[in-house]
Amino acid sequence: MRIPILLLTMALLPVAAAAHAMLEGATPSVGSTVPPTDTIRLHYSQGVEPLFCKVTVSPADGEPLHGAAPDVDPADNMILVLHLDKPLVAGKYRVEWHVVSVDTHQTEGSFSFTVAP
Repeated sequence: MRIPILLLTMALLPVAAAAHAMLEGATPSVGSTVPPTDTIRLHYSQGVEPLFCKVTVSPADGEPLHGAAPDVDPADNMILVLHLDKPLVAGKYRVEWHVVSVDTHQTEGSFSFTVAP
């Protein structure tokens, strides 16, 4: 008995849709106001490959800040961690991220948060 191609295609769609590392949460969280921090943690829906990931943090009116290359949390490869050279001062910041998941799919996005004085 042959399985109709349409049925087979429909069965594979949920797998393809779930095959991207989507941002599920962040610290500081999206839109939040936080005390000064020097660490950004991004939690994705699946593991990421740190060698192919980029995270930048920029003040609202400036160039990206310097920091170490992002790396995965040793306890969970779904968490990408960026350590900045120094704590952020009061102001609004934008985080831009580009990641490659363990299955090689690429995703990107951005969000903002505020550091309180």
